[in-house]
Amino acid sequence: MRIYTRSGDKGQTSLIYGKRVPKNDVRVEAYGTCDEANSAIGLAMSHLTDDLWDGQEQFQGFMHRVQTILFHVGAELATPKDKEVTWKLKDAHIKELEAQIDQWDGELPALKNFILPSGHPVAAGLHTARTVVRRAERLAVALEDELQNDLVVSYLNRLSDFLFVAARYANMKAGGQEIPLKADV
Repeated sequence: MRIYTRSGDKGQTSLIYGKRVPKNDVRVEAYGTCDEANSAIGLAMSHLTDDLWDGQEQFQGFMHRVQTILFHVGAELATPKDKEVTWKLKDAHIKELEAQIDQWDGELPALKNFILPSGHPVAAGLHTARTVVRRAERLAVALEDELQNDLVVSYLNRLSDFLFVAARYANMKAGGQEIPLKADV
């Protein structure tokens, strides 16, 4: 199978089921931004090549699961409303994020002020992924009337919270330092 098709050379792309739309269509922007967030998570995780902390393997496994679900969220965004989605996001996926947020947050020191994205490279990368997920969420909101599954926006919202806590957790476990925001600049 060839990687290039030349079918997008005039600024059009195909959604799932073949509907052609401009490459700057909000739907394409939304699923493309999910792909970008997924890549940012993958880049962040590439900084965990050594066994830095106890429980790192479980952390990496959960992040792999999140990447897989995020890929499917992108597929939901790429599916026109009048077509069948082959994999559907469920409320259980959101609850799974919430449970993990609660677990990690329970181990973290309480936040007393805002923090800057920083610390260990995996944490800084997860903060980057969080901001990309926020953009995907804003784009999904713009599509809300065209979405088959209203859980997509909720999942992206919760995923950004999850990535914030995951970044803090990775910083704590890997010995990274959180940098507090200074009010007097």
